[in-house]
Amino acid sequence: MDVRVYYEDTDAGGIVYHANFLKFFERARTEFFRERGLSVAELAAQGHVFPVIRMEIDLKSPARHDDLLSVITRPVQLAAAKFTMDQQIVRRSDNRLLVAARITLACVAPDIKAKRIPLDVRRVLEQELLITAP
Repeated sequence: MDVRVYYEDTDAGGIVYHANFLKFFERARTEFFRERGLSVAELAAQGHVFPVIRMEIDLKSPARHDDLLSVITRPVQLAAAKFTMDQQIVRRSDNRLLVAARITLACVAPDIKAKRIPLDVRRVLEQELLITAP
């Protein structure tokens, strides 16, 4: 998914404020599922919510106002009630890696109790794991 850095995304120095990378990652995860025929909103309406439960983020280089960025998302681990995705933000103009993250999400019911990942989501994640396996 591509995202343009707007003035509102930056701090006083014209550099993307670090917390905004989390927003870019969130959007990219939503689009990851949308591109594969799944709606996060519909899954939530069916009682499947996916909160982030762990994040590891390495800020490697700054992004600046008006940069065009690509957010790359791929699953790397899958369990019964959680999954982990690697995400990267790369500046399109020079293909420089700016941010790398490993994000784990749980599958929970609206009452926040863990539950198994629904079959349609599991199939998408398993398919992507097969595609990206070494």
